Amino acid sequence: MMWVLILSEFVVFGAMLCAFAVTRRLHPEVFAAGQAQLSPALAALNTAVLATSGWCAARGAEAAGLRRPGRARAWIATAIVLGLGFLGVKGFEYAGEIAAGHGLEGDVFFTLYFLLTGFHALHVALGAVILGVVAWGADDEAVETGAAFWHMVDLVWIVMFPVVYLIG
Repeated sequence: MMWVLILSEFVVFGAMLCAFAVTRRLHPEVFAAGQAQLSPALAALNTAVLATSGWCAARGAEAAGLRRPGRARAWIATAIVLGLGFLGVKGFEYAGEIAAGHGLEGDVFFTLYFLLTGFHALHVALGAVILGVVAWGADDEAVETGAAFWHMVDLVWIVMFPVVYLIG
């Protein structure tokens, strides 16, 4: 069932990213101005944090498969902490954008930016909860399933980062 969820999430995020790209083509000046207000450095930091957390989740799944529940929990806990770090950086970024007067009700760029990145942040939070639940028992199949969801969240961000922050 998790693979059905993951596939459906890829479809949803893909549709959102396509809508973002099409709207950028329709309003290039608005998107250029909005993108200039973002912090690619913070987004790059978040990319490194989330990719590292994915590596930790993979190590946790490997440890669970080797019947090392203590190590599996430690790796998964590290992945969760890094995921929460991602959310902290994203919250800091949002605070700066909101303080600059940007929000959901702003121009089309910031409306789509907040919807897209906020939906992703919600998935990071959900993924952290899933990882916490599966780490509790450290069952190899459950940990592997939770890590698969976490990797979907990583992969979506790795695609989202250049589309939202770098490509003009």
